[in-house]
Amino acid sequence: MKLEMICTGEEVLSGQIVDTNAAWFADTMMNHGIELQLRTTVGDRMDDLVNLFIERSKHADVILVNGGLGPTTDDLSAEALARALGEDLVEDKDWHRHLLELFTKIDRKIPDNMLKQCLMPVSAVRVNNSEGTAPGFRAKLNKAWLFFTPGVPIEFKAMVEKEFIPFIEETYHPAQATRLHKLLTLGHGESFLAEKLDKMSIPEGITLGYRPSAPHVEIKLFARGDKPIKQLPEFIKAVKNTLGTAVVTENCPSIAQAVHGMLLEKKLSLSIAESCTGGMLTSQLVEFAGSSAYLHQGLVTYSNQAKQKVLGVSAEILERFGAVSVETAKAMALNVRALSDSDYALATTGIAGPDGGSDDKPVGTVCIALASRNTCWVQTVQLKNRSRTIVRVMSCAVALDMLRRAILADDSSGAKKTEDPNIIVPYSFIPCSDSLREDTR
Repeated sequence: MKLEMICTGEEVLSGQIVDTNAAWFADTMMNHGIELQLRTTVGDRMDDLVNLFIERSKHADVILVNGGLGPTTDDLSAEALARALGEDLVEDKDWHRHLLELFTKIDRKIPDNMLKQCLMPVSAVRVNNSEGTAPGFRAKLNKAWLFFTPGVPIEFKAMVEKEFIPFIEETYHPAQATRLHKLLTLGHGESFLAEKLDKMSIPEGITLGYRPSAPHVEIKLFARGDKPIKQLPEFIKAVKNTLGTAVVTENCPSIAQAVHGMLLEKKLSLSIAESCTGGMLTSQLVEFAGSSAYLHQGLVTYSNQAKQKVLGVSAEILERFGAVSVETAKAMALNVRALSDSDYALATTGIAGPDGGSDDKPVGTVCIALASRNTCWVQTVQLKNRSRTIVRVMSCAVALDMLRRAILADDSSGAKKTEDPNIIVPYSFIPCSDSLREDTR
């Protein structure tokens, strides 16, 4: 089966909005063992839409069309498909009644232009929208099924999961079994990872893919067929052994989500004190439901005055070593942990840039501390020639990786445990050159 996607809308074509729907769809289908063959973006122009529907329907088996189903004049998908099919638009009376009932329940008059959403080509089959007012529909043109979906992400995702994927499975019954396993790495670029893995013997039927997205590089191991699927677990183990501590989690989109799950599972508590990361570290964890079970507090102490008054960092430490120092980071972590007697605490302080650096402490210098009940690990990372955002993003990732390794009691990093919390111990983590590419794919 050859699957394609057509994304519609001037705002998408011109770059005014980022097409997150397309990225989500491709990843979702890959997780179901179905690879997207081609993705095309087209503006809200009738002739372009009609011509593209006709052209691609001669090559693909299924085309998912996203956008253009709303009530406004630039929503042209239904009419464009009707023209491509050589059919009239007709009203779906059942959906008309559905909208009337929906608006009656909320005691509102239905806008006249919203009824446009009830129109679809004669041969089209309606696809229900559980999250919105615009139905989807599908119709056969040349050799392809065109499956139309709304552009609003919550509506689009619900329709793909509830309607599109079941349609694909029922209609095409993918003959070849597939499996996908994802390894999330940190601290190394895709070129370094590829060089390592290219030396391995890869079983026939298993392919590797790389997706860099700062601060991570995700490695996808895709197996097609029964024999490769049976070989996949051993190959995954071999890849992990080859990459060592570069692998931070599996089948998980971020290290923040992995650490979130670990803290919940282990029933551990955490406090955070941030300076240069400005709340980003805390925000990455509270993104996930249930974080209140372990997160005691997240304090942004940006100024020296705040570090002294809120966290109790001594004026002597700040004057002698400076705000960006392992000594200050250690004091921040130890003191924020003590505020609520947390199991762990993280602290960040650094120079995110683009200004503020010096010869001794250039822009990109970040000190990160992890305190437990009896130990404190501190390290300085140098993230030179990076944007302010990447310095902050990478600092959060390193901090979370320190916590992850501590929870796992993994000393392979070179960190040494001590019973004396006053000892500063360097934590071995050196990001490689191209691991911080500002790639948002």
